[in-house]
Amino acid sequence: MRKLLAAAVAIAAAVASFGVQLAAAEAVPVQAAPATFTHPGVLVSRPQLDFVKAKVQAGEQPWLNAYNQMMSSRYASLSRVPAPRATVECGPTSNPNYGCTDEREDAIAAYTDALAWHITGNAAYAQKSIALMDAWSATIQRHTNSNAPLQTGWAGSVWPRAAEIIRYTYGSWPNQNHFATMLREVYLPVVIAGDSRTGNWDLTLAEASIGIAVFLEDRTAYDRAIARFRLAAPAFLYVTSDGVRPKYPPASSVDTPAELVGFWHGQSTYSDGHAQETCRDFVHTGYGISAISHIAETTRIQGGDLYPELQERLRHALGFHTRFENGTAVPSSVCGGSVTLGLGPVTEVGFNALHNRLGIAMANTESYTERKRPQGSNNLFIAWETLTHANNPA
Repeated sequence: MRKLLAAAVAIAAAVASFGVQLAAAEAVPVQAAPATFTHPGVLVSRPQLDFVKAKVQAGEQPWLNAYNQMMSSRYASLSRVPAPRATVECGPTSNPNYGCTDEREDAIAAYTDALAWHITGNAAYAQKSIALMDAWSATIQRHTNSNAPLQTGWAGSVWPRAAEIIRYTYGSWPNQNHFATMLREVYLPVVIAGDSRTGNWDLTLAEASIGIAVFLEDRTAYDRAIARFRLAAPAFLYVTSDGVRPKYPPASSVDTPAELVGFWHGQSTYSDGHAQETCRDFVHTGYGISAISHIAETTRIQGGDLYPELQERLRHALGFHTRFENGTAVPSSVCGGSVTLGLGPVTEVGFNALHNRLGIAMANTESYTERKRPQGSNNLFIAWETLTHANNPA
């Protein structure tokens, strides 16, 4: 009898979980992709790039310091030699690391060079960006081992940013079709499927999918990635309007309240802005918050702005975590009173959108953001966001 009762409870919980996800999925528009894609249009637009260029050339802050930080980094070196591999193998925490760091950092370097080209007008930076992208598109065939999806997502989030700038502001790129084939055949099949084993994975893969879809002008992939994202973001950031517990992650084996507590690293009571990985550490939480901000920024550029839909979750999440980063004591109701700080350079994009564009007061986030300027790179998929997004109205 007990086994039958337990089975019935489990079935009911699974049905309820499926119903919640189905209702959320039905709220997703059939088409999210624009009729015509805007280029460059992955994280940064042409007006944003032009704003940054003007500020740097005028010697204004914080853009000049952010530009100098970028140009003094190893990513801006014109002597950089790409290190592509046919197979990039990344195990847990990138161990083994066969090409993982090389791929991520070559992608960041390509993006860095693309930004440097636009700001300086020095074609040598555009050519270096192209050389990096060409080397990888001529070589890579697959990602393997347990961290393969995340590695594909990290690199796949950054490559399209570089490619968009080069293709649409420089123009002379003979092998750009090879690069497009790489994104379509090596990256997109992995990232478009998502991965709910933890929240920041799913969000990073969604970011990569959306950026790749913009570069490829693939409306089907864009729609599919946005639909997945609109389920993954609410499952990562809690607000009280969700009810007594957070939303279940999409397409996941987590489908009971007890499993949800485990998924949230032991947290069983929730307040506005708590994230699925808050009690794991703020570093991984920052990855998810960053991906949400990046995706919202790209949708805004593409004319389907998701910031209004996300603003309550995003503003609370930024404020919740920066409050503790700024020194506020952690109450016992949050992760038993102990958290691992280290949010990282993740606040500029969301803060600019919510505070500067939408006029939302965000005192904790503002204090953290200004104190951390210039926000540089996390050497994974975040780079130079004080330069590109600080106080950027475009």
